[in-house]
Amino acid sequence: MYRFHLANLSELITIRLKVLLKNKSSNRNTQSQNPLLCIFMKNLTPLRSLLIGLLLLVAGFAQAQDVPKVIQFSGVIVSGDSLKPVPYAGIAVKGSYRGTLSDYYGFFSFVAQEGDTIEFSALGFMKSRYIIPNDLDDSRYSIIQVLNQDTIMLPATVVYPWPTREQIYEYFLKAQVPDDDLERARKNLSQEKMAEISMVMPMDAGMNYRNSMSQYNTRLYNAGQIPMNNLLNPIAWAKFVDAWKRGDFKKKN
Repeated sequence: MYRFHLANLSELITIRLKVLLKNKSSNRNTQSQNPLLCIFMKNLTPLRSLLIGLLLLVAGFAQAQDVPKVIQFSGVIVSGDSLKPVPYAGIAVKGSYRGTLSDYYGFFSFVAQEGDTIEFSALGFMKSRYIIPNDLDDSRYSIIQVLNQDTIMLPATVVYPWPTREQIYEYFLKAQVPDDDLERARKNLSQEKMAEISMVMPMDAGMNYRNSMSQYNTRLYNAGQIPMNNLLNPIAWAKFVDAWKRGDFKKKN
């Protein structure tokens, strides 16, 4: 209201002075007849400058009284459930481009004004606001701002390797049901499976030890004499003939 009255007063004085200057030429005869009016018109320009200067001084003083106080606004941002610092949170003054970011420990500090609305935001937390008081005694102001976690429950999403429902049905109908643990154990312990594995599986440490000991005992048995030659052993020849009849020497696929 105070600014409004000053502006109106300035406009009224300006309009009045313009009217007086416009009528100056038409009132020359009147000025000669009225000596006081003649003196006032001669001193009109200095008087107008003085009045305008006073009005600008008063208006500037009133405007300076309305400027908010500048303060150093600092604080720490923590989470509401554990009071741990919230790093790299956004702090902005509502309605302006001023603001900052909190550091790794949740601390921030920047220049603000009394009455500013401060907005706090961080990923995974709900936004919060704080209004700086207008009646601060000091040029520094600190707070501890608490942010509550913002939990968003997303619906479950199932990803299938088939693009259409028809392909899912087709795969389901052609799919083979896998064996259970008992059936797999029976297949692995069958005679055919054990014989197949024994042909390709190398000997373990125990079998190598027994083979080495058997060779060592054979050398001890023949120590001090000529080793036995199975080429002249009839029992060995009989075993060879029986194996030949059974087909043990045929090539197996």
